[in-house]
Amino acid sequence: MARTVPARVSWTPDTEERTMTTANPDDQDAVTRGDEEGGPDHAHDADGTPESAESPEAPAPGVSRRALIGWSGGALAVGAAAAGGVAAAVTASDEDAAPRVAAESVPFEGAHQAGIATPVQDRLHFVAFDVLTDDRAKLVRLLRQWTAAARAMTQGQAVGTGAVDGIPEAPPDDTGEALGLPAANLTLTIGFGPGLFVKDDKDRFGIAARRPVALADLPPFPGDNLDPARSGGDICVQACADDPQVAVHAIRNLARIGFGTVAVRWSQLGFGKTSSTTPDAQTPRNLFGFKDGTRNIAGTETDRLDRHVWAAAGDGSDWMAGGSYLVARRIRMHIETWDRTPLGEQEDIIGRNKGEGAPFGAVAEHDEVPLKALKEDAHVRLSHPDSNDGVTILRRGYSFVDGSDGLGRLDAGLFFLAYQRDPRSGFIPLQQRLAARDALNEYIQHVGSALFACPPGVQGPDDYWGRTLFG
Repeated sequence: MARTVPARVSWTPDTEERTMTTANPDDQDAVTRGDEEGGPDHAHDADGTPESAESPEAPAPGVSRRALIGWSGGALAVGAAAAGGVAAAVTASDEDAAPRVAAESVPFEGAHQAGIATPVQDRLHFVAFDVLTDDRAKLVRLLRQWTAAARAMTQGQAVGTGAVDGIPEAPPDDTGEALGLPAANLTLTIGFGPGLFVKDDKDRFGIAARRPVALADLPPFPGDNLDPARSGGDICVQACADDPQVAVHAIRNLARIGFGTVAVRWSQLGFGKTSSTTPDAQTPRNLFGFKDGTRNIAGTETDRLDRHVWAAAGDGSDWMAGGSYLVARRIRMHIETWDRTPLGEQEDIIGRNKGEGAPFGAVAEHDEVPLKALKEDAHVRLSHPDSNDGVTILRRGYSFVDGSDGLGRLDAGLFFLAYQRDPRSGFIPLQQRLAARDALNEYIQHVGSALFACPPGVQGPDDYWGRTLFG
């Protein structure tokens, strides 16, 4: 096995960027600088019978550690996970750096970003960042660095030289809490908020004219009690995995890489998916105990994805073709009040029975919904596409429990994530209808909100997150 070549670290004072050189001139080329139904997630039945989800493709070949990756960063705390240090790129021989690609991995590259129509994992770590710089080149450099790190982590590889193989005089490139863990089907999905285009009436990056019309500010909805500290953001990253430590590790490392260029605005941990893109599997339940996601769009339903989820060039923003628009809403569920509500009343409010999940007037969960058999203010009836001129969204919501409040009540609920081709014809009219009449409103309240434009997927080794916008 070839020996790892030690590296020398030097600082360039005027740029505060660290460069690394190897002791062996022959290896100098390897160095570079650095509805829905059953719950409050606006579930809605879709037309047609659910199909099996698309099986993930075979894992993409791992990236050799001779690949050039440059990092800059520092210490930043993300929720309870704090990361420190500056990451820099060094490389080892190909023989010594066989990629650790786990069998449980989702391809990073593709026409669309993973984490939207791909199978929904069990755990979530979602973060919204504010961009601190007005330097377009610096932001693009960070997006390139993030892309390289995301490509590695989603394939079960460490960031840069890893957590233990770097030089002792510098912080490690990887925080290390995912050492020995598989990729756990990790997906990382990025989105750009309205503030990235114009903030404080300023076009910071020369992209104001490229803001999609579909990225319109969400209007206020009746009953909203939004906390600004849990809303908005210039950039979001959604990390989903079947291991919570893998998801937290991914966000932690992206945050530390971005130190000085971005800062965490807010973040949310989630568990227990409340919807699925694989409806042939057992339907998950939300914290109210009802099945959720019975008729969500399946990952194999190409026609419905093209019609309702993926943006097209003809929609007005060519750079978003193949992307999607994400609405994120933190929905507080009044658990204690719900738990004291009689079963029959709970079922009337939802419009499905709690055990099987069958709609009233039907026998099985997946039977067509006889809308007139449901109460007029039942959640399922109001959110059904037939009640909303065919409005259909793809949901990837998660439950959350963030301790308790000062009165001993659980701070718990649904972190609602919905992808659509255009929020103006998707989430907005649907939520306006629900906010006005849904019987479930007595038991829930929207306390956080954000909207993001998620660009198309990365295609090829030279591509990066946001290239279609900034390139």
